[in-house]
Amino acid sequence: MTSKASFVTRRSLPRRTFLRGVGATVALPMLDAMLPAFGADAAPFTPRFGFVYVGNGIVHQTFKPRGVGTDFELSPVLAPLAPLRRHLNVISGLDHNQASSFGDGTGDHPRSSAAWLTGVHAYDRTQPGVEVRLATTADQLAAQEIGKTTPLSSLELSVDTATQSSCDSGDCFYVNTVSWRNETTPNLTENHPRIVFERLFGDGGSAAERLVRVRKTGSILDSVREEAHRLSASVGHGDQTKLDEYLDSVREIEQRIESVESQGTDSVALPDRPIGIPASFDEHTKLMFDLQLLAFQTDTTRVFSMIMAREVSNRSYPHIGVPDPHHPVSHHRDDAELIEKKTKIDAYHVSLLGYLAEKMQATPDGDGSLLDQSLLMHGGGMGDGNLHTHTDLPCVLLGNLGGRVRTGQHIACAEGTPMANLLLTLLDKVGVHVDAIGDSTGQLEPDLLSAI
Repeated sequence: MTSKASFVTRRSLPRRTFLRGVGATVALPMLDAMLPAFGADAAPFTPRFGFVYVGNGIVHQTFKPRGVGTDFELSPVLAPLAPLRRHLNVISGLDHNQASSFGDGTGDHPRSSAAWLTGVHAYDRTQPGVEVRLATTADQLAAQEIGKTTPLSSLELSVDTATQSSCDSGDCFYVNTVSWRNETTPNLTENHPRIVFERLFGDGGSAAERLVRVRKTGSILDSVREEAHRLSASVGHGDQTKLDEYLDSVREIEQRIESVESQGTDSVALPDRPIGIPASFDEHTKLMFDLQLLAFQTDTTRVFSMIMAREVSNRSYPHIGVPDPHHPVSHHRDDAELIEKKTKIDAYHVSLLGYLAEKMQATPDGDGSLLDQSLLMHGGGMGDGNLHTHTDLPCVLLGNLGGRVRTGQHIACAEGTPMANLLLTLLDKVGVHVDAIGDSTGQLEPDLLSAI
């Protein structure tokens, strides 16, 4: 057993131990050496957010649990999450009124995607004189704060092909992303695993090869720093300030290099770079989730969004017994056979979320697991897919944000509660304080999600 004295005097490494340099990113998972010198009781809180979007709405009778509070019964759609029940919150009764029609021509499906993380109405930009005006999405508000020191502030993924046609009436632009940097700039999604891998980890390779690249980058930084100092002496005060900020970022990279070098070749083992997009949707989705898990584990990014099924998706799922296209199935017209097929699709999507969450739960981080430090939100901007309503939206949360969120319950919100109120609440729990998001009217009632 390690003595108190030897524990206190051990070398402490910063949690921010990674490098994004020339052709490579090197990162480390949470190590004992990264914990404070006086023990794991003070392990730092490193929050992560994941937002997983599924379009085409739901069938409420097969999605919503029976019972509220902790005494609830998982529905057929949510049954795959039974092993994660104590980490789960199901929230019903949330609305996105701004996804409703204002008579401007935009279709219900594009408005659903646009409003999900903004609470803002998407006008049809194909109409004369109409400009794109949405809002910074909740994932980006989180990334601006909790992702400001990570190599990638956020990651935007998709496993459904983007479309420029057949996207409901109005504009296709809004169905291809759920993440917006600001009111005019969307974050485009990436569905190619190899590109995602290279964004996260550069060329990959063995730990020894990555260390060689780190040291090479360090020598490059020496010349960069010297040149910047020379330039600073010849420019005005404003430019000097900009150069100082740049040099601060250079110094941060140098510190990361020193930390990586101090660990030798013991950096986290990376898989081989993916070669192409898997033909199987199941394999593709799990591979993208595996990459995201690794990104969380190495603290390369703390925020991601993924479109698992975009609005108006016509993907079929023959491997689960549904050869029919998703979107037509969602318009079930109360046909029992179509409802059964839609239920299978929705349960399958939920099972893939469970795949990621179970892996996060099995991955140590700080004094708990990755899932303990995180919050995953699964849902969409359309409620009843048959009727195209935007009330009583599907919303599943997994994880407790380091004990800041009480879990294991079905929360039935009061009628008319904006979905944006939940977004406002979750951001506040990780120190991102904004006055409002879209049509929010305030945070959820304190006793609904707050830890006891």
